[in-house]
Amino acid sequence: MNAPLRINEALLIAGLAFRPFNCIAWAPLEGGGELSLTVVDRTGTRTLGRKQVPSSTYSDPARLESLLEETRSQLSESGYSLQPWQMPA
Repeated sequence: MNAPLRINEALLIAGLAFRPFNCIAWAPLEGGGELSLTVVDRTGTRTLGRKQVPSSTYSDPARLESLLEETRSQLSESGYSLQPWQMPA
């Protein structure tokens, strides 16, 4: 995937990257083009991680992949077991 990503595509990709946990991803209306990502446990009661992603990162597939992999790694190091994932082609 080399073409710049639209915000909806980035939201979908991020939403799938943290299974079996849930990733709540949204673009605040008053934001400056950032995405907010929050990973929560399966019950939705505990936040496992949170990131603000600037448009320069989420629109670039390689940068988005790097950020998602880094976040996945941090969660794994904290003891959370994630399903295998790779950036869509």
